[in-house]
Amino acid sequence: MSIKIGELAKRTGCEVVTIRYYEKEGLMPEPPRNEGNFRLYGDLHIERLQFIRNCRSLDMTLGEVRTLLVLRDAPAQECTEVNTLIDEHIREVEVRVETLLRLKQHLMSLRKKCSGIWPTDSCPILQDLAARG
Repeated sequence: MSIKIGELAKRTGCEVVTIRYYEKEGLMPEPPRNEGNFRLYGDLHIERLQFIRNCRSLDMTLGEVRTLLVLRDAPAQECTEVNTLIDEHIREVEVRVETLLRLKQHLMSLRKKCSGIWPTDSCPILQDLAARG
């Protein structure tokens, strides 16, 4: 099967510009070209792009995706590095969750400062935000 980039984009739900970016970054293998110099993609490209998109949906960086692809392309290798990468990613997510929870608490505290209807020049929230420095 050989399809052009537009069809690849449609089948995978990935933007053409993103596919080209992944190619430029070396995440996608170079596709062969036809006589008209159009790139032709096959099942390998579809599957690899879906793998990349699944990784990205888990908020993995391109570096993490690249590492996983290298490991995936070495099927005889043990998966210790995969586990380590996922463990590190989990720790990063935990830090971000904690940061977001602190942000939520701060916003809730800020919101509690204004329980009525005020003119904006007297709004306790706006005054608090202006006083921070």
